Amino acid sequence: DSRVICAYLDDRAGAGLYPQGTSRWDTLTLEATADGMLDAALAMVYEGKLRPEDKRMSEWVEGQWGKVDRACKTLNNQWAAHLAGPLDMGQIALGCALGYIDFRHAARDWRAGNPDLAAWFDAFDSRPAMTHTAPPQ
Repeated sequence: DSRVICAYLDDRAGAGLYPQGTSRWDTLTLEATADGMLDAALAMVYEGKLRPEDKRMSEWVEGQWGKVDRACKTLNNQWAAHLAGPLDMGQIALGCALGYIDFRHAARDWRAGNPDLAAWFDAFDSRPAMTHTAPPQ
């Protein structure tokens, strides 16, 4: 599980990406939300690529997208203060999830109606760690 691996590596390195105290719960919540978004986005890809065309369920795919869309709206409306704070694992997980959504589901435009989240991601996505690991376009 990625979250366990990240927490282990953070602990070993003493990186401090999981803060102590009450802010730790916000970081863990953001990390879990990002993982859920990524799971839904990945499931959509699997449905389109691995399931035979005659067995694909567009309603199910739209349900998965609904999860991503609701999460983006919540993050945009309620998480700006946390996203503006010091870098933590929740932000890293969210940046990776949104990067994947851009890569696989760009046409769905998660940015529409989420200007604060989009602005945060544009700044986050310009970090060297993101630009050096971006998939080829």
